[in-house]
Amino acid sequence: MNVGHLAHSAEEVAPKLLGATLTHATPEGTVSITITETEAYSGAADPASHAYRGRTPRNAVMFGPAGHLYVYRSHGLHWCANIVTGTDGIASAVLLRAGRVIEGEDLARERRGDKVEGPRLARGPGNLCRALGITAEHNGTDLLTGASVVLSDGESVPTALIRVGPRVGVSRAHDRQHRFYLAGDPTVSAYRLSPRAKPSAGA
Repeated sequence: MNVGHLAHSAEEVAPKLLGATLTHATPEGTVSITITETEAYSGAADPASHAYRGRTPRNAVMFGPAGHLYVYRSHGLHWCANIVTGTDGIASAVLLRAGRVIEGEDLARERRGDKVEGPRLARGPGNLCRALGITAEHNGTDLLTGASVVLSDGESVPTALIRVGPRVGVSRAHDRQHRFYLAGDPTVSAYRLSPRAKPSAGA
């Protein structure tokens, strides 16, 4: 994986990240996942984006450069990981919604709980971060330089297996078709419409 693959809009990059590998090496061990579900979020044109109202200390990483990890806390409970895309200075990122653990399943299960089934270990953005051991300390990490968290090319995904739909659980611009996932994959999270969902303008 190189920065050229990521130097495009979130909507272009999100489906191309399906099948890619994200690996986190820690003193406890290494966990790797194959990305199976993503969501695209842009900036000022996307009311569901953290960057909709401009740059803040929280969302600064979203503004580039591409290839860095943007980590934020959701509802004060879960860490969520995004891969920054696009042009430096313009906010754009892809949320990693789900993945399939392909290395370090025992460690992922230790982090998630003994009773969690394999397909659910990294199902949902909070669970994905927990399985990988990603927290706020990884915000801003360059995923392409061989640091502890690394994004790399993985399996090739046929276009016929990629499905597109609305984003999960967002209250604004919820009907935009910016969610991408692998058809029939048990690790993909279930669709849920936010009870606060508002109609959006445009696509």
